[in-house]
Amino acid sequence: MDPQVTAQADALARLYLFPFALKVLSAAAIWIVGGWAIHLIRGAFSRAMRIRRVDATLTRYLDASANVLLKVLVLIAILGVLGIQTTSFAALMAAAGIAIGAAWAGMLANVAVGLFLLTFRPFKVGDVIAAGGTTGTVREIGLFVTSIDTPDQVLTYVGNNKLFADNVQNFSANPFRRVDLTAQVPSVDLLDSIGRLRDEVRRVPNVLADPAPSVEILSYNAAGSVVTIRPYCNNEHYWQVYFDTNRVISQLYSRLVVA
Repeated sequence: MDPQVTAQADALARLYLFPFALKVLSAAAIWIVGGWAIHLIRGAFSRAMRIRRVDATLTRYLDASANVLLKVLVLIAILGVLGIQTTSFAALMAAAGIAIGAAWAGMLANVAVGLFLLTFRPFKVGDVIAAGGTTGTVREIGLFVTSIDTPDQVLTYVGNNKLFADNVQNFSANPFRRVDLTAQVPSVDLLDSIGRLRDEVRRVPNVLADPAPSVEILSYNAAGSVVTIRPYCNNEHYWQVYFDTNRVISQLYSRLVVA
């Protein structure tokens, strides 16, 4: 190879290739070290929040916000190492923000609503709620979405804005809730069967004695009478009481028909 060409190639490598490779390696190092530092900071933050017994909902929200902010700072540092002026980058982002503002409007609304959810506290992590067309246990309130575990174990993400715009039912807010059931009473002694059913329902596990379960006549039809059965229980026992009460109703009226 021509020595002159080789010398020119070496000069170009020293002027452009080596400095660029050094910048890329530095950027990679900042990304790795920055990620490690973010992990340590978030861990220390979480431990501090646990020690001070800060609410889990607020802790997760602050952790998610800090994670986004720290990653943006790492990105700005990487751009600076690569020779991209961060002031120019900020100006570019501001200009681009005007163009994509409409697309981000919904996202920013979700962030704002997330703050409202933490302020007004209609629910917290661990509560069972029905909102935004979803019923389940709140796992996390994030920057943009709230994650909910449905009873059939499907993790569902609901936009914060949709949650805040809809009616929210919090089944965990009160110490107990009512189970509403109805039953068609066969042609037997109505008052006697109601009394026996009330006694059977009281013996269902986890049915509260106060308030006491009620069994009342709801309506009449050609087949006889329809009664409503309303036991009370703690929220975590709802489905157990629901199914056990149905079983008690079925067993009692099966015995009455046979008798």
